[in-house]
Amino acid sequence: MRTHAQAVVIGGGVIGCSILYHLAKLGWTDVVLLERDELTSGSTWHAAANIHGLHDSTNISRIQHYTMNLYNELEEETGQSCGVFQPGSLYLAQTEDREHQLRLQAAKARFYGMNFHEVDRAEAERLHPLVNYDGIRCIMFEPDGGNVDPSGVTNAYAIGARQRGAEIIRFCPVTATVQQPDGTWIVETPKGDIHAEWVINAAGLWGREVAKLAGIELPLLPTEHQYFVTETIAEIAALDRRLPSVADRDGEYYLRQEGQGLLVGAYEKDVRFWAEDGTPQGFGHELFADDLERIEDNMMRAIDRVPAVGEAGIKRVINGPMIWSPDSNVLFGPHPDLRNYFCCNGIIPGFSQSGGMGLMAAEWITKGESTYDMFAWDVSRFGKWADAKFTKARVGDQYAHRFKIHFPGEEREAGRPVRVRPVYDMQRDMGAVFGLNYGWEHPAYFDADVPDSAGFTRQPWFNSVGREAKMLRQSVGIIDISNFAKYVCTGPDAESWLNAVFANRMPQAVGRSCLTPLIGVNGGIAGDFTVTRMGEDEFWIIGSGMAERYHQRFWAMVPLPDGTTFESRTDSWCGFNVAGPLARKALQTLTNTSLETADFPFMRSKWLELAGVTCLALRVSFTGDLGWEIHCKEEDQAVVYKSLLDAAGELEGGPVGSRALMSLRIEKGYGSWGREYSPEYWPQEVGLDRLIKSDKEFLHRDKYLRIKDNPSREVLSLIHVTEVDTADATGGEPVFRPDGTPVGRVTSGTYGYSVGMSLALGYLKDTPAGTEVDVMILGKAHRGVVLAEPPFDPKGKRLRA
Repeated sequence: MRTHAQAVVIGGGVIGCSILYHLAKLGWTDVVLLERDELTSGSTWHAAANIHGLHDSTNISRIQHYTMNLYNELEEETGQSCGVFQPGSLYLAQTEDREHQLRLQAAKARFYGMNFHEVDRAEAERLHPLVNYDGIRCIMFEPDGGNVDPSGVTNAYAIGARQRGAEIIRFCPVTATVQQPDGTWIVETPKGDIHAEWVINAAGLWGREVAKLAGIELPLLPTEHQYFVTETIAEIAALDRRLPSVADRDGEYYLRQEGQGLLVGAYEKDVRFWAEDGTPQGFGHELFADDLERIEDNMMRAIDRVPAVGEAGIKRVINGPMIWSPDSNVLFGPHPDLRNYFCCNGIIPGFSQSGGMGLMAAEWITKGESTYDMFAWDVSRFGKWADAKFTKARVGDQYAHRFKIHFPGEEREAGRPVRVRPVYDMQRDMGAVFGLNYGWEHPAYFDADVPDSAGFTRQPWFNSVGREAKMLRQSVGIIDISNFAKYVCTGPDAESWLNAVFANRMPQAVGRSCLTPLIGVNGGIAGDFTVTRMGEDEFWIIGSGMAERYHQRFWAMVPLPDGTTFESRTDSWCGFNVAGPLARKALQTLTNTSLETADFPFMRSKWLELAGVTCLALRVSFTGDLGWEIHCKEEDQAVVYKSLLDAAGELEGGPVGSRALMSLRIEKGYGSWGREYSPEYWPQEVGLDRLIKSDKEFLHRDKYLRIKDNPSREVLSLIHVTEVDTADATGGEPVFRPDGTPVGRVTSGTYGYSVGMSLALGYLKDTPAGTEVDVMILGKAHRGVVLAEPPFDPKGKRLRA
């Protein structure tokens, strides 16, 4: 056994073996995989192993598409059969919402060149004659869908990795992982220790236990999951071909051919958690006792759809464990609290994602960043607030609603509230309907008479949000922005350190602010921040709240000088955006500090007394309107909030939620982290290159200089959707020319209440202002035109008034 390695992968399931294979494929051949038992022990061996390409997330669709294409290549490369069956998959829509989802996925497939299209009932009956299609509104067919052999795929990855020099050691449990002062690791095992640059936790059911060896907790919890296989069905035995699988997600089951029978699996409402206090070390290829009564409702729906299921006997039942994260997405990426420790835990559709996940992990480890933006999967999206209680509630909800549509902007109640501010009860009493942002409850809108809902079409709260947006544009609105990330950097070298991190030059004068990008490893946008100099050696930094732990990795890339500190104030400080044409008038009643432009210009900041409380006031506004951000200590939040609301109320203003803020910022064409801004996009594509000072050193400057003069691949653009019916763009919709040429995709969409326009913000290729385009809202073409400038205050006069 090697004593040194570039990376040690812990876990010999399909994901661990894929990561090992892809590391070796990218040139890291001095790598080792350690498996406590035999390969595929845990949850890999008993998986149903279905494969499909399309997903609501574009990047996950790309990853799954790569995976599906990889299996046949693996067979050729290694000589190991992956047991690939690709008779196709039929997707059925019983509801209007499911039809919208499938049509949108078909539009995405057309845009990305994936094979997924609608078929009529006659064709569906030819493809799968055992299905009863009564009551089905829409049928889509994915010709490449199917299933694989779990053991075959895992061993193909293992063989491919060994062929490139990687080592796999079975029956070798890891007993300790000890980080060294230089960031490397000692991985201890009964067979000897390995000194590794990287540790990769791909331990599946034991992901929690392996994480604890490194001193961290991962929000994971296993459940039982059942599927059964029928005896031989005569109609199937008589066929000379394999039947496509059936995705009847409204029926809450999955179904495919297995041998000459059918395999049916279900995610029932009566969830069974397992091993809540830790996965037993001795567990391996065991299964749980059958409990088909628990999935009886799902089985009956499957029988209604495919009557042959009910006519055949049951050959075998598989009831085994799966391990889940709170949102059913993988916990992926370098752990923010450790150096060179990579997580890949909580994978559910492992055989649809194993190849792409292995590739993204290998890229991130060997190159510092993955090709695709993986923030939706990033382990940093959860903090310590995602405790055992929250995790259990969310996992139970995710399991029971596995096939429920994840609508844009959907808020699920399970496990909430987790983190609240002092004004939470006050906001609730005012009628606030809350959303969740990195664990924090924050108001989405204020109208308790209209319960929250989610869908692809305009929801009942559409008018409630509209009233708030119009109120702010006409008077003044108070937006709770306490969930923004807030940092303070102090010390004699604070300015030089921040200049070494950020691409813009830090403000020279006290009271001045600047906007600055944070550049990613490959030269893209890793973040956008407002930096304010509040003293000779004191700077305040405001950024994305949900990305706080993500950005933690970047802060660690530039060592802090002695005597300089950088700390988060997100938990201890709160904030409000006071915006609208009467914002100055409202605020001026609460402070003796002059807010006139001559005394307090745009992009300036001051400490001031507001209603007797010392606050930090920044003259910036994400609404694009006249406004200030007011930041105060958490213990002062209630006093400040009440004072602001009282002052706004005197001017017929009031509270405004995050959904109205979305509308307001898109009217101005402002991008947002996680949507318009990500490492995938270059600064010149998002319009942030003007904020980069190439004549100074900053983090990843060399990578930026390599791409700075490249022509934009796509450009962030604003579209006025002129043909509107019951829905607006929400994000993810492909954009085509009227002749069918694909030109881009939407990143954010909304109705612009104050400008009377349905708007879509996104990236377009070779599509100048004035060009007509088709935005695929609900998967159907909606005509729009590319705007030359934002419809609200294009010259920024209100912002600077």
